[in-house]
Amino acid sequence: MSRAYSIKDSITENRIFLSRIVTIFVFILLLTTTLVVRLIYLQVVGHEQYSSMAKKNRIKLAPVPPTRGIIYDRKGKVLAENVPTYTLELIPEQIPALDDTLQKLQSLLNIPDEKISQFHRQRKRQKRFNATPLLLHMSDAQVAKFAVVRHSFPGVDIHAGLLRQYPYSEITAHVVGYLGRINERELKSLPVAEYRGTHHIGKTGVEKSYENILHGTTGYAEIETNAQGRAIRTLDTTINPKPGSNLYLALDIELQQIAHDALDNYNGAVIAIDITTGGVLVFTSRPGFDPNLFVSGISTTEYKALQDSDDRPLFNRALRGLYPPGSTIKPFLGLAGLEYQTTKTHSKLFCPGYYRLPKLSHRYRDWKKQGHGSVRLKDAIIQSCDVYFYDLAYKLGIERIHNFLVQFGFSEKTGIDLSGEKSGLIPSKKWKKAAYNESWYHGETLITGIGQGFTQVSALQLARATATLANQGKVVYPTLVTRIETDNSSQPTASKKPQNITLKTENVTFIIDAMINVVHGARGTAKRIGKDIDYQIAGKTGTAQVFSVKQEEQYSEEEIAFKLRDHALFIAFAPAENPQIAIAVIVENGGHGGSVAAPIAAKVIKKYLSEQAP
Repeated sequence: MSRAYSIKDSITENRIFLSRIVTIFVFILLLTTTLVVRLIYLQVVGHEQYSSMAKKNRIKLAPVPPTRGIIYDRKGKVLAENVPTYTLELIPEQIPALDDTLQKLQSLLNIPDEKISQFHRQRKRQKRFNATPLLLHMSDAQVAKFAVVRHSFPGVDIHAGLLRQYPYSEITAHVVGYLGRINERELKSLPVAEYRGTHHIGKTGVEKSYENILHGTTGYAEIETNAQGRAIRTLDTTINPKPGSNLYLALDIELQQIAHDALDNYNGAVIAIDITTGGVLVFTSRPGFDPNLFVSGISTTEYKALQDSDDRPLFNRALRGLYPPGSTIKPFLGLAGLEYQTTKTHSKLFCPGYYRLPKLSHRYRDWKKQGHGSVRLKDAIIQSCDVYFYDLAYKLGIERIHNFLVQFGFSEKTGIDLSGEKSGLIPSKKWKKAAYNESWYHGETLITGIGQGFTQVSALQLARATATLANQGKVVYPTLVTRIETDNSSQPTASKKPQNITLKTENVTFIIDAMINVVHGARGTAKRIGKDIDYQIAGKTGTAQVFSVKQEEQYSEEEIAFKLRDHALFIAFAPAENPQIAIAVIVENGGHGGSVAAPIAAKVIKKYLSEQAP
């Protein structure tokens, strides 16, 4: 066997070793250079960015909710305010036995089970070291009871804050509205930055319509936190919250109170408008409800009672209630007859107590069984003769009736600064075809002529139309908010472009004169309210049937259920020679406009004009 011998090449080995050393050195040099460059970038170039990121990890911006604006009436009386309140809050992390603590607090402060359940729902949505409210708007007695045993409840404390309050309760519930807790649907549509830290939002009325103005601008405070996000201390307030603007309404709370009380036990609506400005002086819907219940969280039992009530207290009758106008439509129909020259001021018609269409035997009854005899247009308005207006409506036709009444704002929204308004209805051939796919009948025209049938109006529309008539055809636009006050400066709300209905002065004067005689004439249907005043009121009564009566059927109010009795209506403006206030009153199941609705209007008018006198 031959033995192998390796020959050592030291030169080659040295060359390979040196090349490896150089490679390693270059690699280390590159790594060192990269590290140095990165350090320079982090410390110099990217210092501001990364310092800011580090600060954000340590410092959080906590929202500081703004103070909500106050709502006043026209005389500066507070309708919605913010009052100091106390809230019982718990920090679950600091409470050794949460369930036991809740049980003791419930017994001590008489807390409903529903509040406990609500607390658990809120607690699960946030971290254990955050405070969760258990009891809002604590009474003085509850605060005193807890203060005595406060040392026995670690992690439980009372915090002061502001709570929305409505001093006039149900009297302004439907116009001012109320605040309620923000729900999931609202949370998705609200600007997140503006509503961080805010738990309530306007739900109805002015509170809802002017939410953006009343809410204000949220501020932010710097809070130092640890790695878990737990707050350690407040560093500084970076942005101060901007309070919401204050609102002044045209509403007169004294007149509102009078209208509310005058409705007494009846349900209904009263609207009064300043004819010159369009400001809504009275906006009453009865029955109402206590809006303060919704701010602190209404119980299921209380809310169900409101919902199930036959009187529907949550329903805004002034804004959304639609009713047949009855005879309150007759002055407008009479004006249409004069404008279209379908009738003349001296034209007579004999009223036997019923009306028949040509070649038909069906009788359309007058409210007065024996009839009114020979009547002119003025007499027909004063005595509210149905037969005259059956005949006038037939001659006018439904299309001209519709086109004329729409000019006064019927069948459309008034545009008042509240959401949820209903438009009502003045029927037409086109409407019936679209709604029922049926032709229009002459008998339906007759019924429309006395404010029955398909016709539906709101108290707000009636008041606006009455104000426009008193204004000689200059359209009046109802508005609630007249002034917005921000940072000790105020500005009026924007007014709408004026519009005029083309009417002959002599025709308007004639209709107004007839309406004056409704109140001050010997045979007027509202003559009882025209006494003991030194000015004239122009008005018109109305009675609207709630259910249909067969051809030969007769009934008395005592024979039918209260809810089926006729609605009572009244429209008016005063003083007739220089109109300042227009009013519409609808009393559900009130019976007769002259005896029930007219006195309510008279009380409001007398109070308002007594204050305007020099």
